[in-house]
Amino acid sequence: PPYSGHSANKGKWIAGLLESYKRGFPELKKPAQAKWLSDDYVKFIRFAQWRIERTGEGVLGFVTNHAWLDNPTFRGMRRSLMQTFDEIRLLDLHGNAKKKERAPDGGKDENVFDIQQGVAIGLFVKRRGAGRDPARVFHADLWGAREDKAGGGKYGWLAANDVETTEWTELAPKPPLYLFVPRDDTLSEEYEAGWPIPRIFSPSGDPAPGIVTTHDQFAISWTREEAEAKVERLLATGSEAEARGLWRLCSQNQWQYHRAKRELADGAWRDRIEPVLYRPFDMRVTVFDRNVAVHRRERVMRDMLAGENLGLITVRQVAEGVFSHAYATSSIADFRATLSNKGGAYLFPLYVYPSAGGAREPNLNPGFMDDLRGKLDLDFAPEDVFHYLYAVLHSPQYRRRYADFLKSDFPRIPTTRNRDLFADLARLGNRLAALHLMETEGEDPPAFPVAGSNRITRARHAGDRAWINDDQYFDGVARTTWEFAVGGYRPAEKWLKDRKGRTLALNDVEHYRSLCAALAETPRLMHRIDRAIDARGGWPLA
Repeated sequence: PPYSGHSANKGKWIAGLLESYKRGFPELKKPAQAKWLSDDYVKFIRFAQWRIERTGEGVLGFVTNHAWLDNPTFRGMRRSLMQTFDEIRLLDLHGNAKKKERAPDGGKDENVFDIQQGVAIGLFVKRRGAGRDPARVFHADLWGAREDKAGGGKYGWLAANDVETTEWTELAPKPPLYLFVPRDDTLSEEYEAGWPIPRIFSPSGDPAPGIVTTHDQFAISWTREEAEAKVERLLATGSEAEARGLWRLCSQNQWQYHRAKRELADGAWRDRIEPVLYRPFDMRVTVFDRNVAVHRRERVMRDMLAGENLGLITVRQVAEGVFSHAYATSSIADFRATLSNKGGAYLFPLYVYPSAGGAREPNLNPGFMDDLRGKLDLDFAPEDVFHYLYAVLHSPQYRRRYADFLKSDFPRIPTTRNRDLFADLARLGNRLAALHLMETEGEDPPAFPVAGSNRITRARHAGDRAWINDDQYFDGVARTTWEFAVGGYRPAEKWLKDRKGRTLALNDVEHYRSLCAALAETPRLMHRIDRAIDARGGWPLA
């Protein structure tokens, strides 16, 4: 079946059938949370499931997008399929270019089709008269090149094998995720004793992702002046065609050219120009108005705009590698602020502002606070809690120990009974957050010793230098700093490459020096976090 996230097949009948995939998961009732359940291939699977249920027996075989095997959005779908069928066999063919998948041995992994999205073969069997037990679920992986000179590769393997010769691993999918991929559950009980990030920050409601402008070329600017000029230019256009000739504008119903011109004409938008965390260490400017930044996630972002605040950015899933998707912000944030190939960044404010101009309140679950206070017999500020969990999320041991769990859902935070450990982690997390917010200077920022045009023509790294052109460079940027990743980005590299063709002003030079100093100190602080944990008894923290 075809894969299309923006499906044109919107019939009421199939939409009604898909409701069974949302049952028991209230958050999936929200269109934004359940968007990918409307993909065409999901509808084809649901139709085939319905057909076989009516017949009472049958076999379904589809080659589809493989995202549904472990993405939390599809957990109700996986549960439903287990309830309908007696046996499910899943051969993950991988080849996901978006996830930059590599074979377990480090070699290249190619798609069996000329597409970016990884794929999987699904075989579903329902036998007449079989019991009502959940399906037995089997899984296998196929990695590597599409084909090779010897006639091997994925094509060769698929041609030479069938269900009986495949080495299947039987899974035991469990609630709440019902994963259709293998996972080491040895530490499951230990990990699940921790508090999920959404429950810790629950007073503000369900998790909300960062803003999606739907047309960054128009809605994201380098400066306030540029943002003003763009809106003024839009208002001066004589037709929608003219406007679309200037920028790649949103093509969805949520943005309409004539409405935008009408509503922006009063000039009130000038008071809504706001800084936005666009990427790690990369602040840009947007107009926080539905006619510019279309999906603004107002329920959460209004708390970041109402007054002084601090927010945690993290992700719901990690597509590749080890979790490194945690970042701090004091402003609103973009959906891609810490890129994950299975979704974007979610923002959790530390404070909420219940009323305009009113006093702020901690956005921390009272049950979580009682649990922590009860274990520590200690009082502390909301910022101490934020910094404690920020340190935990940056612990290399935490990221390795719970790697499999961090791939599948929001992180969970273990609490501790050790006052000294809590104090150590809160202190280290405070320093780490201050560096990432660029509120404090890191140690030994690199020099920018050569005068010149300051124009970025080719950003590259060589000899502990971050070069911006053939003559100028930042001196003292280690390779580890250049390659250090926050989520899916390497900020030291990306910040420069995103500015190719631009001329760095003095404040840009100072910003990049501070960025590199912060990135250089971050891994040292991460190792100090691990040493503090080891010195206070090690894992598990409880």
